[in-house]
Amino acid sequence: MQHQQRSQGRLSPSSDTEDIVALLAPRLVHFAGVARTEHVTRAAQEMQVPQSTLSRSVVRLEQDLGVDLFARHGRTLSLTPAGRTFLVSVERALAEIERAADEVRADADPATGKVAFGFLHTMGAETVPGLLHTFRADHPRIRFSLVQNHGDAMLEGLRAGELDLCLTSPVPDAPDLVARRLDEQKLRLVVPADHRLAGRRRIRLAEAADETFVTLEPGYGLRRITDALCDRAGFRPRVAFEGEEAETLRGLVAAGLGVALLPPPAVPRPEVVELTVTSPRAAREIGVAWLAGRPDTPPVTAFKKFLLSRRGRLLPD
Repeated sequence: MQHQQRSQGRLSPSSDTEDIVALLAPRLVHFAGVARTEHVTRAAQEMQVPQSTLSRSVVRLEQDLGVDLFARHGRTLSLTPAGRTFLVSVERALAEIERAADEVRADADPATGKVAFGFLHTMGAETVPGLLHTFRADHPRIRFSLVQNHGDAMLEGLRAGELDLCLTSPVPDAPDLVARRLDEQKLRLVVPADHRLAGRRRIRLAEAADETFVTLEPGYGLRRITDALCDRAGFRPRVAFEGEEAETLRGLVAAGLGVALLPPPAVPRPEVVELTVTSPRAAREIGVAWLAGRPDTPPVTAFKKFLLSRRGRLLPD
């Protein structure tokens, strides 16, 4: 039996996709249930839905689409070719929705849920592993999706819903974000081991005004801090190389390609000397940030509370 085109209630070709989905979605489960049994009464019993409700839902779905999905044979039904085609996509869509629902429920589970956590590259070798080790002593089954990136990219990740929390520097000040200062990290002037300043332990940054610098690229928080400190010291740094990761910069310094303002390394390198900067005060604030107004899942709430409890002792000694 060929399906008949229906005009009553038919969607116009110009209907927006969002309107179509909003109209059809509540009826798809009913359609799939009837299609599996090809009998409205049995489907209504299995789905625990009144038979009249199920019948109306299927008829309205056919009207919305403008095609017959079933051929009627007394009390039984059989799928039309259009109905069989539609059922394949409906079952695939419903399975994907079920999978997504299971996933978000699992991510929100207080004991086994997931936290999407971003942090600076410079905190990946030592700080973050230590934090996670301590946190999981009390929450052993909470899972983490970890993202290392520069500060601006992580803030965009918060806004896009890709991250729940991030450790960043400088501590952001934006109306759509909430940020809390957690700790402070001293920066050092890193020079090659055979550099003229390598025999020193302390230095005023102005003494490096004539040096060639290697820095992170513009847009990185540490680059902004470096530029600001040099400006306070009375000079603009002459930059020879720009990179994306602090340990790469330390390697460039070791190769004699310049000096750099960097946080302490996870593992000291004998090819470089790290000098304490006495003036201006060289440090960066480390803070945690999240999107204002977004409800937290229980795992995110637990990890946020843990991070805030680490104020003043976030970084390794």
